[in-house]
Amino acid sequence: MIDTRHRQLRDGLTLEDRRAAQLLVAATALLLVFEYWGRPGFYVSSGVRQWVAGVDGGRFADLAEALGYVWWGLSSLLWRVLVPLGVGVWLLRMRPGELGYRVDDISRHLPVYGAVYLAMLPVLVWVSSFQSFADYYPFYQRAGEGGIGLWVYWGGYSLQFVGVEAFFRGFLTFGLAARFGWLAVPMMTVPYTMIHFAKPMPEAVAAIVAGLGLGALALRSRSWVPGVFLHVAVALTMDILVLARAGTLAGPL
Repeated sequence: MIDTRHRQLRDGLTLEDRRAAQLLVAATALLLVFEYWGRPGFYVSSGVRQWVAGVDGGRFADLAEALGYVWWGLSSLLWRVLVPLGVGVWLLRMRPGELGYRVDDISRHLPVYGAVYLAMLPVLVWVSSFQSFADYYPFYQRAGEGGIGLWVYWGGYSLQFVGVEAFFRGFLTFGLAARFGWLAVPMMTVPYTMIHFAKPMPEAVAAIVAGLGLGALALRSRSWVPGVFLHVAVALTMDILVLARAGTLAGPL
């Protein structure tokens, strides 16, 4: 009886079912790989930071920490953009445009993203006063010193948001929408919220709202690209507000 039910379940799978299953398995594996090898922590523990600090007689020693965030950004491009895109195109047989890789006609949606940012600005000002946020941001410990190190950090930090949006709003949301429609948005929000668990609790809670909102906006605009600009703007604003409250903003800027 059990074998019969399993056979009926297997035989009843549609092409969209199989693609969704393959996508979820691939996404799980990529989340694991990025968590252990793509973050700045691996850059430090693997000895890459120490190696960078010693290159050319220590020429890059002052930037060694900041370059860890470039590692983060480039790893995000690899494991959250290029590899998922390859999985989507060659394994799932989906065109890049079907995964939200499109910029045509997105300009008319940008005012909505701008309005979302303006609506969030008072919240950012408020939460930047929390000690938990002041202790957590900016990630780069020497941000208050300013200089090229801060801009290198912000460059890598911003770059990794391309991967965040391509993976969660692109690969997961658009990939699952082919089978589950709008239900793909809350499905994507589950792992998206989980990657925020190490952050201050208010931000982890806000990730639920952000995941649902950005997912819905991506499907509406048929692109994950505008979400990158919103995400970068929010993240850098938080850094700037925390630095300003600490009285160290004048140095960086």
